[in-house]
Amino acid sequence: MKDIPIYHTLKAHQKKDFSSFHTPGHKNAVFFPQDLLSLDYTELPDTDALYEASGILRQAEEKLSALFGAYRTLISCGGCTLAIQTMLRLACRKGHKMLLARNSHRSAVNACALLGIEPLWLLPQNGGCFTGTIDPQDVERALQQNPDSAACYLTSPTYYGELSDIRRIAEICHRHNVYLLVDNAHGSHLAFLHDNQHPIALGADASACSLHKTLPVLTGGAVLNIAAPTLAEGAKEAMALFGSTSPSYPIMASIDYCREYLQHEGIAAYRQAEQRVAVIKQLADRQGLWQPQGTCDPLRVCVNTACAGVEGIEKQTDYFHRYAVEPEFCDGQNAVFLCTPFNQERDFIRLETALSALQGKGTMPSLSSLPLPEQQLSPREAMLSPTEMLPLSECTGRIAANSACPCPPGIPAVMPGEVISSAAAAYLAAAGHENLRCVSSL
Repeated sequence: MKDIPIYHTLKAHQKKDFSSFHTPGHKNAVFFPQDLLSLDYTELPDTDALYEASGILRQAEEKLSALFGAYRTLISCGGCTLAIQTMLRLACRKGHKMLLARNSHRSAVNACALLGIEPLWLLPQNGGCFTGTIDPQDVERALQQNPDSAACYLTSPTYYGELSDIRRIAEICHRHNVYLLVDNAHGSHLAFLHDNQHPIALGADASACSLHKTLPVLTGGAVLNIAAPTLAEGAKEAMALFGSTSPSYPIMASIDYCREYLQHEGIAAYRQAEQRVAVIKQLADRQGLWQPQGTCDPLRVCVNTACAGVEGIEKQTDYFHRYAVEPEFCDGQNAVFLCTPFNQERDFIRLETALSALQGKGTMPSLSSLPLPEQQLSPREAMLSPTEMLPLSECTGRIAANSACPCPPGIPAVMPGEVISSAAAAYLAAAGHENLRCVSSL
């Protein structure tokens, strides 16, 4: 059997022996029991059923709730996307308004469209050449102007590792009787570091956590952590609305295995890695490489390489490959590296060697964002309407049918249902976009 391109490509990549600074958190180390894939069973009388969990799966979820300090925790085999969809379904109904951070993952925007939720956009602030965070005062102001909002939804940490002030934002939301929902896809590990910055510990009502990104869990393994008892009612039914009826038992077993690891030696290992990564961040600072400001994820290294003359996705990738380093993400300006205890010392040395050869200069710019476009249709109306793909030169004045971002996971220039301005079209064209899907003309 030679014509199996996926398998052979993965094996070829494995032979490169690059240092993995990307997901999944286990870094392909020998962590799981070797017979895990032989346990690929289905829902049987003695293996329980995910959406009616009353046996071993309910026990596993209760142990996870205790681990994260949540009122209830639901396992997801559909990644953080399924957890996000469930979270929004529990907090909002069709026609509800929700404050939504403009840098939200497309899964949240798509869920708003499917559920008929009206987004009220919050723009991140003070990011320099990174995304930035949500200012608590902006949340306060938006809730005063929209007292009928059902929830506030934001992403923390951002893809670049920036952490919003969840504690203050939670206090503001609760004073206005509004749920605070957090996309914590890249921050599951925050609960196990020296300073617990996990959203549930800081007062969020629910958080979607993509365990596989930063913890030793098979890809697709995630949880929905619920702190507010009022959100727990009907949670399984809400997840079943979106989730597959064939959940992966190896994924669920890997989550359970990870939980046991964290309750014993895992927390010490993550805190040790935190100290090691702090040394790398200090090195990047000495080299003059711009990094996100404010409170950030201690296990994520994010540096601006453009300030050191390495600009463009292809050049960034080639540069780090020279040092046998595989970043999580390069956007042409910034490079992101995800670190876990499953990175070996040789990995950290390779990354340090690569960063030591860079010399940043200048002062980090404060990038200006585009003004919010006019919203002519709801996301639901736009995404479910007949659409057509058009060259950007013909898009000014048209209504976008999906989001368009110069470089995901940044801040989209236009969202579904918004009118495409000439400035937005020019901005996207400068970032390399050529076409955009628009709502068809009536």
